[in-house]
Amino acid sequence: MKQPRIVVIGSANIDLVTYTDQFPRPGETIFGREFSLGFGGKGANQAVAARLCGAEVAMVARVGDDLFGPANIENFTSRGIDVRHVMTTAGVSSGVAPIFVESSGQNRIWVVKGANDRVSPADVDAASDVLEGAHFLVMQLEIPVETVYYALRFARERGIRTILNPAPGQALELARIAAADYVIPNETEAEALAGMPVRDLDDARECALRLLDGGVRRVIVTLGANGALLARKDGMTHVAPFAVTPVDTTGAGDAFIGSLACFLAEGCEETAAIRRANLYAALSTLGPGTQKSFVTRERFDAEWGGH
Repeated sequence: MKQPRIVVIGSANIDLVTYTDQFPRPGETIFGREFSLGFGGKGANQAVAARLCGAEVAMVARVGDDLFGPANIENFTSRGIDVRHVMTTAGVSSGVAPIFVESSGQNRIWVVKGANDRVSPADVDAASDVLEGAHFLVMQLEIPVETVYYALRFARERGIRTILNPAPGQALELARIAAADYVIPNETEAEALAGMPVRDLDDARECALRLLDGGVRRVIVTLGANGALLARKDGMTHVAPFAVTPVDTTGAGDAFIGSLACFLAEGCEETAAIRRANLYAALSTLGPGTQKSFVTRERFDAEWGGH
């Protein structure tokens, strides 16, 4: 089997998680119970998932010239991800996500995009050496939308297959994302794209049809515990989930995208690749955290054999 080559153009964040019994009132200082620092950002998460599944992965991103910039780069390097096109941006912070979690489980999250907001079309051009050898280019929406549109057109002109995960959810110009080979939203992101609620499988079918009518080539709506829906002009297929008892679902969508890119690039037929990605995502929910909950290819293959 050929080793897939995946390039991710996207975000790299540091998640700063504070666990507390209550949130402070204005002007009040309280003690938190626990603190955790982790690597995140949808782009970085998807790159790590693809790498753990066995792909050769390159990251195109920007970090700040602060303490977190070198840490992000070292995280990629330690995982064997190509960082030649991870640039340090002077005078800007790295992307961070301060997260406060109450003992009830209620959370409050601030995302400061920082250097992620400086990823530009020029960065796409500068990475043409790695892009032109890629089996798939993977993107999300934690970098400027204009850069995403530019990269989709860049890839289409060169015959590079693309996956767009339109997350976080926002309205996009369907004509401009039609260059993507796969558009993969979850329910809320599909709603933002199509302008209609997605509460169940029937809604997902109607929503996918609207996106196809808008020019999108293939849509995969991820439905959490209900699996995923693959929609193409020639029909739709519901791919069943794998039943697990989740510990933490954070990052499961990123696990799905990164693993799917790897399985498709290996030559898996679409429905089979989605079924595998469903299992990979399900396995990621069995441990806490994001990247640290993603499993190796060996673990995945063992679980897949059992199913």
